[in-house]
Amino acid sequence: MSLYSNIDAERGRMGMSKSEISNKLGIDRKTYDNWMENGKIPASALVKLSEIFDVSIDYLLGRTAIRSTRKGE
Repeated sequence: MSLYSNIDAERGRMGMSKSEISNKLGIDRKTYDNWMENGKIPASALVKLSEIFDVSIDYLLGRTAIRSTRKGE
């Protein structure tokens, strides 16, 4: 199981490859893989991923099961 399984899940839901998400983040694929493996995703990248997937950062980090960024959803 990946350290960031919710990021992997959202990427899959959107049908995006690791290369595609890397491009959207403005990084190379190797950097993305290193972040995912080492658990060291910069805060700015988490914010961007949250916007791309339209989910909360807490959800991406596995701190909540609630995907929505909107209160009450």
